Amino acid sequence: MSMIRDLRAAVRPSQRKENGTYDTTRAPGTASAVVDCAVYRDGARVESTGTLSPHQAMRQVHRDGGFVWIGLHEPTEAEFAGIASEFGLHPLAVEDAVQAHQRPKLERYDDSLFTVFKTIHYVEHDELTATSEVVETGEVMCFTGRDFFITVRHGGQGSLRALRHRLQDDPALLAKGPSAVLHAIADHVVDGYIAVADAVQDDIDEVETEVFSPGRKGSPRGTDAGRIYQLKREVLEFKRAVSPLLRPMQLLSERPMRLIDPDIQKYFRDVADHVARVQEQVIGFDELLNSILQANLAQASVAQNEDMRKITSWAAIIAVPTMVCGVYGMNFQYMPELHWRFGYPLVLGVTVAICMTIHRTLKRNGWL
Repeated sequence: MSMIRDLRAAVRPSQRKENGTYDTTRAPGTASAVVDCAVYRDGARVESTGTLSPHQAMRQVHRDGGFVWIGLHEPTEAEFAGIASEFGLHPLAVEDAVQAHQRPKLERYDDSLFTVFKTIHYVEHDELTATSEVVETGEVMCFTGRDFFITVRHGGQGSLRALRHRLQDDPALLAKGPSAVLHAIADHVVDGYIAVADAVQDDIDEVETEVFSPGRKGSPRGTDAGRIYQLKREVLEFKRAVSPLLRPMQLLSERPMRLIDPDIQKYFRDVADHVARVQEQVIGFDELLNSILQANLAQASVAQNEDMRKITSWAAIIAVPTMVCGVYGMNFQYMPELHWRFGYPLVLGVTVAICMTIHRTLKRNGWL
């Protein structure tokens, strides 16, 4: 709340240096929050003799036209306060950008659009375990104005440096202004979703094959349940990043907005279609994992029932010699065939015959 009060007030003198630039530097030995700051005019980057500050960039834009693109990585409240005041960003949007951990959304303010994207990165692993991290999330917040575009990135993944260079190689598209950059970032993030969905599909196929493999009888009990549940949790995290983004992309593609170039707005339809397709895939992953988990639990129950049937069958077979031995172990003086020479082998033979008959009957009925 203190940040909101500070932003609603005038810029504090301590936030601005004498030369008009804002202090966005950190402690010595720590990288600056500003990753890149550049002015673009007619689709080309305006070269500068030194490091360009946000204030200097805006002075160039006001004087010669074009727009400024500022990229920040995990700025603190103090580092972002001067930039927010310079560009007139809404305090609520600034608070969300600094604190992060926001759901994908699109918010419209008087002079700017605030868009939140969840970036997804697939974590490579040699073997899927019950503790494997499958997807890693980050965030990219975008402020789109008439003559500025600001990105605030959180997390170690999702660098936009390659995207910036790719856009600089397409002056015709970059000449459309900040809305072209917004579309490029949206398309870049959603393309990442598609790649991650394909990789997660491979993990699910692997787990499904192992669960329903005929040669799985010798595997330890319960080894798959933890892996399936962990994969389901990772898919749920993926779903939280994809599903909320569909509505913002539909709004950008359907509703006219004065900050979005009409020619660029058409391209958001393709992004919305890709988001819808990935959303369907993720929902399908979740349902399939539910079915696999239920099938795995059912197989475990069946295996336990089979074990109990085998134990019961062998107990029934062993009961016959136990009964005979128990009778002849009572040491009575007068017992049948006690002094007969062939009495002992006869009793053993009858006992074995009865056990074999019981074993054959149980095996024929599928108990053994």
